Amino acid sequence: MIGADAIRGHIDLIVLALLEAGPSYAYEISRTITDRSRGEYTIKQTTLYTAVKRLQSQDLLDSYEDLSPTGKPRTYYRLTPAGLEQLDAKREEWRSTRALVDHFADGKDAP
Repeated sequence: MIGADAIRGHIDLIVLALLEAGPSYAYEISRTITDRSRGEYTIKQTTLYTAVKRLQSQDLLDSYEDLSPTGKPRTYYRLTPAGLEQLDAKREEWRSTRALVDHFADGKDAP
């Protein structure tokens, strides 16, 4: 199981990346994170809602009301053009972070 501390700085990247495929609502985002991580990480609802609200306040996401496939009313979130740009920046930041951590984890000097 991956701890929340290991993921904390990357929640925005995860949410933005999932919404790149299309709009989704919070429960579906949460379920997708758990499914794609094969149960290794389960996001807390408060963590997810905090991230979504933060991304909305930065105009990286917008929202709209619609019915879920089961007919229940849901708030759907989708990327804005600025959100797509931020996703690209977050992906590059992740690549750099991963390379740096890998070097230390492998016992090497930084690149």
